[in-house]
Amino acid sequence: MLKQSRLLKKLDHTLLIAVAMIIIYSLIVIYSATKPAEIMPAAGATSGSVDPFADVRKQMLWVLLGIGAMSVMLYIHYEDLLKHMKLLYVLNLIMLGTVTFMGDSALGAQRWIAIGAFRFQPSEFSKLIIIICFAAFLTSREKKLNRLRDLVPSFLFFALPVLLILKQPDLGTALVFMAIMFGMLFIAGARPWLITGLAAGGIGGASLWIWAHFWLAANRGFNLWIPLKEYQLKRLIVFINPWKEWHGDGYHVIQSQIAIGQGGFWGRGLFQGSQTHGDFLPIPDTDFIFSVVGEELGFIGSFFLLLLFFIVIYRCIIITVNAKDSFGIHLAAGVVSMLVFHVLINVGMTIGIMPVTGIPLPMFSYGGSSMITNLAAMGLLLNINMRRQKILF
Repeated sequence: MLKQSRLLKKLDHTLLIAVAMIIIYSLIVIYSATKPAEIMPAAGATSGSVDPFADVRKQMLWVLLGIGAMSVMLYIHYEDLLKHMKLLYVLNLIMLGTVTFMGDSALGAQRWIAIGAFRFQPSEFSKLIIIICFAAFLTSREKKLNRLRDLVPSFLFFALPVLLILKQPDLGTALVFMAIMFGMLFIAGARPWLITGLAAGGIGGASLWIWAHFWLAANRGFNLWIPLKEYQLKRLIVFINPWKEWHGDGYHVIQSQIAIGQGGFWGRGLFQGSQTHGDFLPIPDTDFIFSVVGEELGFIGSFFLLLLFFIVIYRCIIITVNAKDSFGIHLAAGVVSMLVFHVLINVGMTIGIMPVTGIPLPMFSYGGSSMITNLAAMGLLLNINMRRQKILF
């Protein structure tokens, strides 16, 4: 008990406060985004029986479960995770494979597993598990990542889980896995020029493949095979010129840009967003929740949210730098890579500079699996920070 109390004194309170503020902020915005029109103050509106706090209550439940997961990650010694890498990796594959056989489908994807009333998305939990497993994998390969052939085992390590995720299909999570892999390889000592070249080559090759697919379909009458569904391809490229598909795949991007543009500096006020409450903005409580912030709370509200994320990411980087061992550094680097990629893609998607991939805003978008995973990841970082120095008695 004495040791635990001394460890708890080493908690990063700045990180905890910033995370708490993001969650409180999210509950307010989720309430505004999901408040039923029947009970909104508007001319001719009538009171309805729909519970305006239904989604907020569910999200609060996910937050409590996430705090529980954070507490578990705080309690265990993070170094003990190193011993269970193989077991965790196999369990991760089983969990992702199970989705293929007994997963629930929604919005054209089979990504969820239902156990009674509990419904969760394994690919979200898979992100943290792969970070733990890959951190252990890299710990035994330090200073052995100088050549391309040295990186091949890392690519193979990610290959099977990524293929299982693409089969769902869940392109967004597959891209998150790639961001995690490259971020952790960079911190583990892989040469920057090699990592940058591989990433640029991968993006360039994928772009050329997609361009050839559409060019051949338009000019030669046949499609070049590509491991993505047609709607995924369109969502990937529609941000380049959404007005070309303004009545179809570009509609979501356009409505999001309109919402953020209408917010101006101060915003239109909570519950006052015409795009949000006029059913123009798609899924405003999940993928496009930043658009709600932009419309209703304006530049000020958006800046404050991004400032909170900056504080969280900055504190996570500090924890990475100060970790006492290689395993801790790699774990923290994986979480940082995941958070940065999520924020950049989600915010960029809403303003029209990134592809629409369905990646949630960490600890802000509505959803249980994502909330639990991210709070567990915060617990892991706090754990690493608490144990950055040996406690002497």
